[in-house]
Amino acid sequence: MSTAADTNHAIAEVQQVHKLYQKSKLAPVVRALRGIDLAIRRGQSIAIMGPSGSGKSTLMNVLGCLDRPTSGRYLLSGEDVQTLNDRQLSRIRGKHVGFVFQAFNLITQLTVLDNVQVPLFYQGVPPAKRKVIAQQAIERVGLADRADHRPTELSGGQMQRVAIARALVNDPAMILADEPTGNLDSATGQAILEVFEALHEQGMTIVMVTHDEHIAERCQRVVRLMDGQICEDTLKQT
Repeated sequence: MSTAADTNHAIAEVQQVHKLYQKSKLAPVVRALRGIDLAIRRGQSIAIMGPSGSGKSTLMNVLGCLDRPTSGRYLLSGEDVQTLNDRQLSRIRGKHVGFVFQAFNLITQLTVLDNVQVPLFYQGVPPAKRKVIAQQAIERVGLADRADHRPTELSGGQMQRVAIARALVNDPAMILADEPTGNLDSATGQAILEVFEALHEQGMTIVMVTHDEHIAERCQRVVRLMDGQICEDTLKQT
């Protein structure tokens, strides 16, 4: 194994990022992130690991522009996130980041095709074009025959495939997956990991938060956090 310090072609880079939380003036300050330096290179598959309270979910939220650092810089596709207002932040998040959650987060009233189109709707893509793009993404995850079904008619693995297709439609710079197999049995989880691996082979950048060492072993790079700091960052030799 070798260090993953090379920052060439970084599509996302955090520099000395700190994140503090305080529920009230009388509550103690929680230092969730403590001077994180991390560069994510195009085409990498990365596992972010650490015990509960290590800061991995906070780091994921910062990377996904769901939360802002208290201090430090975050560059996403060359843009300094700290300089953006809320509207600009929403725009860059929708354009450059695809999300896959443990709980799928699908809209039960909508069909698979309509669920996958949702990010395109918010990006202002015309209806005819977003339908074509959504259909292509659904085919990419092997669900072409389920496009007119609703989430309640799907298995857990199929719902996660829909979530992956939804994450793909904006052709994001990277996909952030938060425990993507956490709600699935082992066989179904294996199939979902194979979908991610196929996407990685096609050049997609994938960052997964996981507690599962077996998932980490399948990733190209492993970043381990402890007490809000990176304690290990290893890149597999190719």
